[in-house]
Amino acid sequence: MLKAVFFDLDNTLVDFMKMKRSSVEAAASAMIDAGLPLTRAKAVKRIFEIYSAHGIEDQQVFQRLLKQTLGKMDYRILATGIAAYRRVQTGYMTPYPGVRSTLLALKEKGVKLAIVSDAPRMRAWMRLASMNLAEFFDAVITLGDTKLKKPASQPFKKALREMGVGSREVIFVGDNPDRDVAGAKALGMKTAWARYGAVLKQKPKQKADLVLNSPADLLKAFS
Repeated sequence: MLKAVFFDLDNTLVDFMKMKRSSVEAAASAMIDAGLPLTRAKAVKRIFEIYSAHGIEDQQVFQRLLKQTLGKMDYRILATGIAAYRRVQTGYMTPYPGVRSTLLALKEKGVKLAIVSDAPRMRAWMRLASMNLAEFFDAVITLGDTKLKKPASQPFKKALREMGVGSREVIFVGDNPDRDVAGAKALGMKTAWARYGAVLKQKPKQKADLVLNSPADLLKAFS
């Protein structure tokens, strides 16, 4: 019997890549207006190349761009880019349609809820707080808790311990088959692939027990 749902965060509860691209585009435009000698398209391309090399959560991405482009740091351009990024980021930090109503329905059924995310601890909490979702979750496991990313077993195991449930009493929901579905299945959890948030749209190699075209489809596992 399922007693708990563990969720990934980015591209499962929040459209992370939409937020990221919109924020980067705003930052690029602002930095160009402040004197960055690139076209908007070229600046955005270089920023995502840096993310690809250093990780999508890289906190030095604009510093790296400036050093790469100018050969030095220009704090006026840097501050302008960061400010623009943050303004847009806040506006796009909203849950997918149906997330809140689904969480409410699960809570009404007495289902325990947790987050298992590869995001840094403070960023994960800030995203949840910005979306007014933090109160739904009994545990939030982030990269800072185990220093390991999914599909490593440690983040999943820590969530199981904190929630006081067995792996066969959990269904894990995530957008990344190779990390979310594979990691959860290896421990015996049921799995749900959040196809609505998947960045890569091709057929996944790891088959989930349930495919979600919307967050509300998760409720089928409890009907």
